[in-house]
Amino acid sequence: MTLAQQAASRPDGRSAPPGVVLALAAAGGRRTSSHERAALERHARDIAGLLGCEAGGWHEPGRKYADPVYFVPSDTLDTNEAAGLGIRGPDDLFGGVVPHPFVAGKTLSHPLVSATAARPPGWSVELERAAGDAVLDGFSAFSREDARAAGLRLLEKKGAVRVKPALASGGRGQSVARDAAGLQSAVDALASGELAVHGVVLEEDLAQVRTYSVGTVQVRDLRASYFGTQQLTRDTRGNEVYGGSDIVVLRGGFDALAAADAPADVRRGIEQARRFDAAVQRCYPGFFASRRNYDVAAGRNPRGELRSGVLEQSWRFGGATGAELAALARLQAEPALARVRAVCVEVFGPSPEPPAGAIVHFRGEDPTAGLLTKYTVIEPDAHAS
Repeated sequence: MTLAQQAASRPDGRSAPPGVVLALAAAGGRRTSSHERAALERHARDIAGLLGCEAGGWHEPGRKYADPVYFVPSDTLDTNEAAGLGIRGPDDLFGGVVPHPFVAGKTLSHPLVSATAARPPGWSVELERAAGDAVLDGFSAFSREDARAAGLRLLEKKGAVRVKPALASGGRGQSVARDAAGLQSAVDALASGELAVHGVVLEEDLAQVRTYSVGTVQVRDLRASYFGTQQLTRDTRGNEVYGGSDIVVLRGGFDALAAADAPADVRRGIEQARRFDAAVQRCYPGFFASRRNYDVAAGRNPRGELRSGVLEQSWRFGGATGAELAALARLQAEPALARVRAVCVEVFGPSPEPPAGAIVHFRGEDPTAGLLTKYTVIEPDAHAS
């Protein structure tokens, strides 16, 4: 039984027993680094605070928990895994549930190169038409032959191709091909097993890129939406990776964003994210999510054309989740407040102490990432009143 169902089932209309919030290591989940586990545990505790629930630590398979249970998974769940845990809708988890594993990945954003191209079971050819120009020009491929064909078509049309393995995260593992030889090298470097199962994205490469974060987040009856920008930083290996987000969070869903006071380029990104979200819901019945985050990139392609579109979706906890939850907590604590600004930061290597009042999600040595600091600061918003 969900938290909302238990509350509704009380004959006196009063709140249900508080229940428990559990962090969940999703089956096949890849987020097992120290800092990601620490962040997930912190997020689960924060959500327990929002719900007035017990924070129960990590879910232990086979253990019996008193209803209601609310999950915070490390990854997007598929319908079978969700059903086995008793997850029936967005009130049961912080994250999302998809009918097929590929729906949670990068390949969802682009069509296949031909009607005969390799594809995973459940692939919808309708999404391309439903999403329209909400995404950049590109293709998804699940074989080397299709990847080469897609890349050559884009080289001829756009002049450069960004090759993005589906399992790569935070900007890592990507490459740019500017001619046929470079494309061949990038395709040959793809792992065969990973390509057949998870696929690869080939899309137009952009310069002078600005990446926007657009999304909605819901914890039981507390719901907000947001828009903002991402920043990049260098990790301890010198790679350019995600370095944080600066977001404005408003009460309500995507409709609230449509009416938000935002610059024209941000409004375009908001509309593209809304259309893509609606297209997914239409083309993949069974999908639901309480956290919907979309990365929208705007920049110029090698021909100088201004382009904008959804890069990928995230229906699980992510880099901006610390900021999302901190904003929800502020909105919950101040019912008259309509919007708030939240800034989350990730710094690799030695760094000063986080600013006073910061919510620290991780500060220490990660065996994989090295020295890392992750924190969130709630800032005054000029349009909060």
